[in-house]
Amino acid sequence: MKLIGSHTSPFVRKVRIVLAEKKIDVEFEIDSPWLAESKVPDSNPLGKIPVLLLDDGTPLFDSRVIVEYIDNLSPNNKLFPAPNRERTEVKRWEALADGICEAAASIVVERKRPAHQQSGDWIQRQQDKIDRSLAFMSEHLGDKAYCMGNHISMADIAAGTALGYLAFRFPAIDWPTLYPNLERLAGKLQQRPSFAETLPHD
Repeated sequence: MKLIGSHTSPFVRKVRIVLAEKKIDVEFEIDSPWLAESKVPDSNPLGKIPVLLLDDGTPLFDSRVIVEYIDNLSPNNKLFPAPNRERTEVKRWEALADGICEAAASIVVERKRPAHQQSGDWIQRQQDKIDRSLAFMSEHLGDKAYCMGNHISMADIAAGTALGYLAFRFPAIDWPTLYPNLERLAGKLQQRPSFAETLPHD
């Protein structure tokens, strides 16, 4: 299998973390849809990363599809529970964390436009999504060791990835001070090789 993506995308990092947690080795091909010569659209008509190319050439895209596929490849270190209420809650955590990443990435893209073309209202709307989501995340984590209790799951990987992306792109957002329980979770996850070895960088 081959994973196509970049070192900056939180969605690519999420997939890389899952691969590491599942102890599955794949080729990692660096590509970004923002590059003029990008080949990403050849594999994903949406022109987005990550893309996982299976051994038979079938492309999988959208990180949520990819991580669920990877989790089903082997029974070790299951990150998604069997279909039930708990699984739905794990997927809700993932949707929330992905939403934070999407809003943050939207701000990054908007700020790359010429200053006179940027929309302050659009940026604020994305910032509001991030602020509300962090508060929601903190409230639902509470004093638990992990998002779903005492064991790591896809919920934690998604949440940790989102928090890591904010730390990377938005250091001015002081979520560690505002939400100490999120900081504890992020610190605990960062001690795992899967997180430590996939830190985002330009």
